[in-house]
Amino acid sequence: MTISVLLADDQAMVRASLRVILEDQPDIEVVAEAADGDEAVALARRLRPDVCLVDVQMPGMNGVEVARALAGPGVLAPLRVVVVTTFDLDEYVYGALRGGAVGFVLKDAGPALLVEAVRAAGAGEALISPSITLRLLRHVRAGGSASARRAGQSLSAREIEVVRAVARGRTNQEIAAELFISLSTVKGHVSGIQVKLGVRNRVGIASWAWESGLVSGHLDES
Repeated sequence: MTISVLLADDQAMVRASLRVILEDQPDIEVVAEAADGDEAVALARRLRPDVCLVDVQMPGMNGVEVARALAGPGVLAPLRVVVVTTFDLDEYVYGALRGGAVGFVLKDAGPALLVEAVRAAGAGEALISPSITLRLLRHVRAGGSASARRAGQSLSAREIEVVRAVARGRTNQEIAAELFISLSTVKGHVSGIQVKLGVRNRVGIASWAWESGLVSGHLDES
């Protein structure tokens, strides 16, 4: 299956570089390019690509606003938005993820991580540059609330195990192997957890896990 991608960046050279990186992969196709946020939203709504790769700083709507318009609360058929930026600033990270983005990747993270982020988004999963993931989730946990803990009271013991694995950055296949269950069962658990917690993606699950105090320490802990 080919993953269709919309590129949005105000610099033509950057778009060209991203296109070369992505289209070098046999399973990724760039179907459109946008030079500003307003054009990105219009094209995305018309073409409905599998993944929208959006720069943070653009004329008109910025990347955070684009994410909110395409995937934020209230959007009936949200698209998958991955924000790409040179700026490792908390306001961009939190704004993008709270706005519905399923990924946040730094441009200097390298081509491999960029491709991985697109594939993860295409599969309905999430990927955040490792350099900011732990800081992001610790920040979320610092604002922990009783309401977050109450939201998880309806989770089963198995769902709690899945939540912990998601918070540690495990993929669905890795979770299936760790818990000795099928991939389809993992996907079913993830979908059910999202409904119970009232979150829209795996980033929301991970954020809840840290906010509620369910996990702590390092993301790669066993």
